[in-house]
Amino acid sequence: MTDARRDLLSIVTPTFNEERNIPVLYERLKQSLDPLDQDWEWIVVDDHSADASFAVASGIAAEDPRVRCYRLSRNSGSHAACTCGIHACDGDAAVIMASDLQDPPELIPSMVQAWLGGAQVVSAVRRRREGEKGSTIFLANLFYWIMRNVLGMAWMPATGADFMLIDRRVVAAFRRHQERNVHLFALITWMGFRQQDIFYDKQARLHGRSGWNLARRIKLAIDTVTPFSYLPIRFMSLTGVTVACGGFLYALFIIAKTLLTGREAQGWASLMVAILVIGGLIMVMLGILGEYVWRAYEEARRRPAFIVESEVDRRSARSEDPRCKD
Repeated sequence: MTDARRDLLSIVTPTFNEERNIPVLYERLKQSLDPLDQDWEWIVVDDHSADASFAVASGIAAEDPRVRCYRLSRNSGSHAACTCGIHACDGDAAVIMASDLQDPPELIPSMVQAWLGGAQVVSAVRRRREGEKGSTIFLANLFYWIMRNVLGMAWMPATGADFMLIDRRVVAAFRRHQERNVHLFALITWMGFRQQDIFYDKQARLHGRSGWNLARRIKLAIDTVTPFSYLPIRFMSLTGVTVACGGFLYALFIIAKTLLTGREAQGWASLMVAILVIGGLIMVMLGILGEYVWRAYEEARRRPAFIVESEVDRRSARSEDPRCKD
């Protein structure tokens, strides 16, 4: 009589210039996952690192068949790397976590327990951020407050979550989405399913520096707003109506003043101020509209979100097999 099949847990890890962190993360994953009553696999997606991250991960994969690694042909961003890993994983559940050791692998057993208890999306929500600047924490909290309370995205965790376990049904639903410019974790929580939050303290990086510069943070913020909210466009419409009404009332005021005083209206300075203010508003609104149009154009081109340059997968005894996936 054969034993019942054990659940398979997939760990999906995007990595960028993390050659020193990968071996440490691997050892901590083994210590955390081996005692569980689940089989597990580790999928490392190298986002075209400039260091030896892929070589280090490939060395681990050569020794442990539970480890698979992929290298993207260009730096596509961590969310594209996560998408690659989610498309490649085989697990009954998948844990998405970074390789910088700010998200402790020791939390995974608690996430698995929540999943076994019926949750289909388990978000590890940050309680505190160790090693982060006060300004960074303030801006992050302000961003999520605006997302939840102004833009109506109440399903997002109050302090954000990018360490998450998702059930295979959620994985299947995610694979049906083909959007390129989207906040991956916002999309997963937006899809619904049975969700549960657990709280933890985000740790300081062990080695290296974060690749999240200001430009990438701004792009992620825009990618969070544009796929889920039309409020910026509605704001543009209301602003246009407000400015038009203000201009109409100001015109009535000038006409009335001219009729009552009998003097011709003067005021080149006020005219220039009005032109500059209205012109600035128009430029801002065109910029907002352009963000939506550009993303619609990118989706219409149907370019793949990522291209795999190399892979190490001992299940199929293939290595260095370039391929492209949507």
